[in-house]
Amino acid sequence: MTLITRRNALKMGLAGGALLAGSSLAMAQLRIVVEGANFQPLPIAIPDFASSDPAFGKEIAEIVRNDLRRSGLFLPLDPASLPVQVGDVNATPDFNTWRTANVDALVMGGVERGGQISSSVRVWDTQQASQVVGSSYNTDPNSSRRVAHIIADAIYAALAGSTGYFDTRVIYVAESGPKANRVRRLAIMDQDGANVQYLTDGQSMALTPRFSPNGDLVTYMNFADGNPQVYLLQLSSGKQQRLANVGAMTFAPRFSPDGGTVAFSVEQSGATNIYVTGVGGGQPTQLTSGAAIDTGPSYSPDGSRIAFESDRGGSPQIYIMSSGGGNAQRISFGQGSYSTPVWSPKGDLIAFTRQSGGQFNIGIMAPDGSGERMLYTSFHAEGPTWAPNGRVIMFFQDPGGNDGPKLMSVDIWGRNLLTIPTESYASDPSWSGLRA
Repeated sequence: MTLITRRNALKMGLAGGALLAGSSLAMAQLRIVVEGANFQPLPIAIPDFASSDPAFGKEIAEIVRNDLRRSGLFLPLDPASLPVQVGDVNATPDFNTWRTANVDALVMGGVERGGQISSSVRVWDTQQASQVVGSSYNTDPNSSRRVAHIIADAIYAALAGSTGYFDTRVIYVAESGPKANRVRRLAIMDQDGANVQYLTDGQSMALTPRFSPNGDLVTYMNFADGNPQVYLLQLSSGKQQRLANVGAMTFAPRFSPDGGTVAFSVEQSGATNIYVTGVGGGQPTQLTSGAAIDTGPSYSPDGSRIAFESDRGGSPQIYIMSSGGGNAQRISFGQGSYSTPVWSPKGDLIAFTRQSGGQFNIGIMAPDGSGERMLYTSFHAEGPTWAPNGRVIMFFQDPGGNDGPKLMSVDIWGRNLLTIPTESYASDPSWSGLRA
């Protein structure tokens, strides 16, 4: 059980306020501005972190480099090419040396591992000869990767104008075995694919896991009773239970922003409607009615509205209604069918899957349906989930044939397409918020 918390980890060290002298000037100088296709990643120098264990210092620095590189907003320079191979967090850099090497952004870090891990980091603007970030972190000895992710988040937040997303986890469906008889179980990992843990044993199929806002509860679809049913799983205890006893099938669950309610679909007599119930159980409340298929509910961040998929107009499209039900308005009008709407954490966009012309598309649009853009197109891609800063979307892509699905990510500008490493085939990702 990890002892680290973000609140404790982000305590200032290294002489307190003196660390931040000149920060606003440096931030203005180094701030990354993304302007569509014209964007160029910011080169950044990150020497190995100083440590009594050089291999450990190198490991932590490399995780930070990888996080920033994978964001697509930074271009970490080859550490072998730098004027200094190991950083000194306690000294002011020789700015002329770094300017001569064409380095504008410089990270110096130190880390030690004993009864706890202690780490310090400074980010410098070499052109302004000023400091952007100065922080120290103390964590338990099992949290070395988290320390690196939190450092990367601090750098991202200072230079990219948005909170980071590296100290997060992803829960997904791990798939193994032959295609005709595939085992599907829940798994959880860090956002970069490390620290994989399996949460269910595969005896019954598990699909569509979704994180709660506090990151400890997961709701998902479990086939243990033959028909799919919505379950809750508590990560800290391993306890799980069926959420509600309504209808033959319950599926497509998702938490409300306060974590106290789950919206889900219920199939009865050929119709599928959306219901909500509290995480403690009780009688569910029906939000939609009629003969259509209404599914895939997703709350707006303020909890006032729900986006969902419905074929009430003849083909699957995206609608938005009040979180109490009623007054549903269609917002998707492109060619083909729409599914899996997911509201962004900022509330400004809705991600979705669109199927048209024999292709699947991962796209985004504003909540009023305007500004629709396709970010990725392939034979089969679906299931978008948002990074907590609303800038990156993860989804799964299945190439067909004998291969299985894999997790991928793309940013909201349609760039920086990445494959997320997993031990097995993987589908149905759900991205956590920043860890507490």
